[in-house]
Amino acid sequence: MKIEESPVPAAHFRHPVRVYWEDTDAGGIVFYANYLKFFERARTEWLRALGHSQQHMVDTTGCMFVVQETSVRYLKPARLDDVLTITVDVRERGRASLRIAQQAWCGDRLLAEGEIRIGCVARATMKPHRIPGPIFEAIE
Repeated sequence: MKIEESPVPAAHFRHPVRVYWEDTDAGGIVFYANYLKFFERARTEWLRALGHSQQHMVDTTGCMFVVQETSVRYLKPARLDDVLTITVDVRERGRASLRIAQQAWCGDRLLAEGEIRIGCVARATMKPHRIPGPIFEAIE
């Protein structure tokens, strides 16, 4: 899917997501929890755009990112077949965690916005782990 030029404010990273039937509720609008899925996809693609896949991170370092905290504000509904633009902006970069602001847009309409804190943990123990150097350095 190609991102068209739109009035969406400049963001560190933008990712398009189409709304499918499975994303909607009985009222025909996107089910509220699915915005968290859209945000997750955008963060995954943002890391990939930085040259790092989450699976490679687990395989080579034994650590992974987990969601520690979320806060989402819902403003307007998205509907079947809408193409959304999901943004990713790092607001805070710690040695073992990131605070990320995300928004969901449909054209010039802001639909939802949230803040997600993700932490880096050792997969085997689920204890905090420093973000691997190459990934840490790539994150602005």
